Amino acid sequence: MSTDVLVVGGGNAALVSALSAADAGARVRLLERAPAHFRGGNSRHTRNIRCAHDTGDEFTTGPYPGAELRRDLGGVGDGPSDERLAELTVRASPSVPAWMTAHGAHWQPALSGTLNLARTNRFFLGGGKALLNSYYRTAERAGVSVEYDTQVTRLEWTGETCTAAHTADGRRIPAASVVCASGGFEANLAWLGRYWGEAAQGFHVRGPSYNDGRVLRELLDAGAQRAGEERGFHAVAVDARGPRYDGGIATRIDAIPFGIVVDRDGRRFHDEGEDIWPKRYASWGRNIALRPGQIAYALWDAKVQGSFLPPMYGPYTAGSVEELAETLGLDGRAVAETVGAFNTAVDRGGPPSRAFTMSRPDGRSTAGLDPPKSNWAQRLDTPPYYAVPMRPGVTFTYLGVAVTDRARVRRVDGGVFGNVFAAGEIMSGNILSTGYLAGFGMTIGTVWGRIAGREAARHALG
Repeated sequence: MSTDVLVVGGGNAALVSALSAADAGARVRLLERAPAHFRGGNSRHTRNIRCAHDTGDEFTTGPYPGAELRRDLGGVGDGPSDERLAELTVRASPSVPAWMTAHGAHWQPALSGTLNLARTNRFFLGGGKALLNSYYRTAERAGVSVEYDTQVTRLEWTGETCTAAHTADGRRIPAASVVCASGGFEANLAWLGRYWGEAAQGFHVRGPSYNDGRVLRELLDAGAQRAGEERGFHAVAVDARGPRYDGGIATRIDAIPFGIVVDRDGRRFHDEGEDIWPKRYASWGRNIALRPGQIAYALWDAKVQGSFLPPMYGPYTAGSVEELAETLGLDGRAVAETVGAFNTAVDRGGPPSRAFTMSRPDGRSTAGLDPPKSNWAQRLDTPPYYAVPMRPGVTFTYLGVAVTDRARVRRVDGGVFGNVFAAGEIMSGNILSTGYLAGFGMTIGTVWGRIAGREAARHALG
């Protein structure tokens, strides 16, 4: 068939782009590199989306004004990369849930737990996989042609216009407009190694091995302007015993604020009591990435065991701190000294002013300790003791292509490509810098997928 809009990618941003282009009357073709049973990229592992709303409803517990969302976004990492595009994303977010519902999304009542997202985020019924399945069904009904196991290896150019995409099986697919929504390069450890050196070899990739940045590289080689930090990424602490690729949310470690974290030398290196959920949880992947060997260990005791999602592979346990450390292959004396110094600093911090709770930062802090623990500080003194080894789990990279407010890809010469648009992780660096806000990746993908699909259709149809 003749193609008005060619969408490269198969995750949330790609599907939203395809559906938006189809809504505008375009003939749409979507190329998904993965086989059908692995379709959807990182979006398969998602659970929720963060959007501003004026009132609570059956899926959120209260209002979340746009001004608050904007403050929250500005409070993570170094703040937005492009303030104007960040503001556009926030302003567009209130309309997202209704659009999603109209295109097949189903919702569930707010979930409680350590993420504390009941007021700010809406959860997909069945998670990201179910959302994607609904979108694919809607796309099929809308006449979108979907091709699986289809890797784009080259983009063909005539001047500033992309005339066709070439695939690994030797096909040339022409199109009037092209939407690049193929994710980041987090699965390309050699590319990550340019910025992280040998440390990249210690990274786990939470999503599929397909996200190697091939389409991003094609755009950059064709003269696309860069956006985002080279070392910027969404990365969390994951179980070091998990799979190298595609562990998703199941291997994330939630124990950090409940105890302490030590490196391979048995020493603490960062404040475990930052306002971690939901604004700082993604900082721990970077924290661990910067440590020797890219490994760290979360330690906690019997007082908090069972208070958070358990690690997928179960924790190590022992009757003493030294024995636990030695089980992990660490210096037992060094870890015991670290725990002793921590307990003393908790005592110096004075008696708690309120009961221990993870529902909010509680101000229970250490005194005279570097680094401090600024919240949820309580002694590790009740056996048995527990621990789990952790690695950086990279979700997606922020370095991508710069876009206009109509999702058109910018060029290094100051112009734009004639018919190329971008949505999702491949352009998230326009908004995200070094930090992350839970659920906002799906917001970026949906807001910009709608823009990219609509504008690509408009360009193709004249």
